[in-house]
Amino acid sequence: MALKLFHCNEARSMRSLWLINELKLDVDVVLFSFGSDLRSDDYLSRHPLGRVPCLEDGELTLFESGAIAEYLCETYDNGLLWRAPGHKERPEWLQWIHYAETIAVHAAGLTQQAIVINDPLLRSPTVQKLETRRLEKAIGVLENQLQGRDYLLASGFSAADVGVGYSLYIGRLFTDINAFPNVAAYYTRLSNREAFKQSLPAADAKDKIYTERNYWLKS
Repeated sequence: MALKLFHCNEARSMRSLWLINELKLDVDVVLFSFGSDLRSDDYLSRHPLGRVPCLEDGELTLFESGAIAEYLCETYDNGLLWRAPGHKERPEWLQWIHYAETIAVHAAGLTQQAIVINDPLLRSPTVQKLETRRLEKAIGVLENQLQGRDYLLASGFSAADVGVGYSLYIGRLFTDINAFPNVAAYYTRLSNREAFKQSLPAADAKDKIYTERNYWLKS
């Protein structure tokens, strides 16, 4: 039985889809646009907050992207993307799996300010500036980690790079990652991966979250 992933283009479920593509797993993608579909009784019975991702694997349902990443690796990985308990890189792998959300939460706050809040008068320049600085500080941690290496772990590419890579996919829309040369080179490596490309919205998709090239603060 194929996995079933409930997904919105460019949302956090892209992180799960990318990992599924890296693992070369069969998946039935149920594509939603943000709106009433996510608040239907049927979907709320799967995800009580009406958000994505939500993954079904037989009778199992999971709806937290970090947990989904760990589950998929524990269940389906051939040893390349996971760092199992007892592996010397296991603690570091776990740290970066979950650090992905540290970056994403600031990008989400900026998404709310730039896109979700329709009325410009209700947007807060102060919040935008604070969240941009916090995003940049979080990316700066990656800049140091990537000094002298291609990926977050010394042994190479892992599921941690998928999680963090998605966060950079969104974060780069709100700040210029070229200010962080190690991160910029890292993102280029990640975005050239075939599994990443397969997780992107179709070129003609009508339900993208982000419709502008970037949303950087204009000084």
